[in-house]
Amino acid sequence: MTAQRFEDLRIWQDARVQANCIYDSFGTDSPSARDFGFRDQIQRASVSVMNNIAEGFERRSDSEFARFLDIAKGSNGEVRSMLYLAEDRKYLTAETAQQLRTSSEQLSCSIESLAKHLRG
Repeated sequence: MTAQRFEDLRIWQDARVQANCIYDSFGTDSPSARDFGFRDQIQRASVSVMNNIAEGFERRSDSEFARFLDIAKGSNGEVRSMLYLAEDRKYLTAETAQQLRTSSEQLSCSIESLAKHLRG
């Protein structure tokens, strides 16, 4: 089955879940609440993942889609990197940070798999 809308893509759905988890983890009542720069950056990066998947899909070209998937994968790496800092700064527990990183790694693999498929 071929996706007709970006909302049908499992990677977009997973990226949406990740973005919501990031927003929930770094809300106004979290230890990072006063670190506005950090909170803003990790939230923006998580949104960038899902938005680049959507934008690339809407381009209706395999090569363009693959290029946007590369950008999404890069933003996902940024999220994962920031999760280490969140753990170091005690914004998240080690367990929560690891769960989010594991999920991010799985998403990264899925994005890479689709990009390879599109490139043939």
